[in-house]
Amino acid sequence: MRRLLLLVIIATFVGNGPTLAGTLVEFPNLPGRQPVHLIGYLARPGAGLSALIGTTPGDAAPYPAVVVLHGCGGISSHSAAIADRLGGWGYVALTIDTLGPRGMDSGCYSGTFIDQAFDAYAALRYLSTLKVVDAERVALFGQSMGGSATLYAIDRDLAAQYFGQRFRAAIAYYPRCVVVPVPAMTAPVLILIGEADQWNGADACKTLRNLARPDSASIDLTVYPGVHHAFDVVQLKPGRSSDGRWLEYDEPAARDAEQKTRAFLADHLVSVPATPQPSHR
Repeated sequence: MRRLLLLVIIATFVGNGPTLAGTLVEFPNLPGRQPVHLIGYLARPGAGLSALIGTTPGDAAPYPAVVVLHGCGGISSHSAAIADRLGGWGYVALTIDTLGPRGMDSGCYSGTFIDQAFDAYAALRYLSTLKVVDAERVALFGQSMGGSATLYAIDRDLAAQYFGQRFRAAIAYYPRCVVVPVPAMTAPVLILIGEADQWNGADACKTLRNLARPDSASIDLTVYPGVHHAFDVVQLKPGRSSDGRWLEYDEPAARDAEQKTRAFLADHLVSVPATPQPSHR
């Protein structure tokens, strides 16, 4: 039933567009956490729409991978399109539906980003079982609530302390930068946020970067002057108000963020050697 609901949601957003590039998957949650199973949208290089929009010659598997975390409104055509785009760049990408399996319509005013952070590790564990994925080259990508979850997931004193397996890199679009006493990231992180963001303040992200421990992985921050929340969501053109706060697509910022994202992933996932695969005799 959960699979069917996710299929209906994505199909509704895609409408008469191209056939779904990816596959709807169900995978186990972490032991002891609810719900028992999670669902997501899995895209990979050389398959479906990812093959049509591919701009990088496909290498042989195993591929590097990216876990994608959606915003507080839930999974949508935008978050599915991110997975498709990543597939076209040469990555296996898994967008997790955090809200649906929990029977939630919104996560905007809750601690759902913490559930998302742990869902990310469940996805990392699942991707590690796939032969097409190099488990040592997996990044985490999140937007808005998902960006907040991304930062929570890779902080050494927050979610990361419970896991031996780590993400290789992380990207957070317009996250809420919660500053713990002394931030310490377990993976290099790229943060992209608008200076005019009324949902999540850019100054907090500057503080997060400036207060990071000396042994923290690098925090690369880009602040776009005059740019609002959700600047990469083309459906927000023209902009609109939500709960008294402004959302608006900004094409120059969106293009720059995409270029920075692609370069950051290439630096941390592609330029490193692939993990040797065991031989089968």
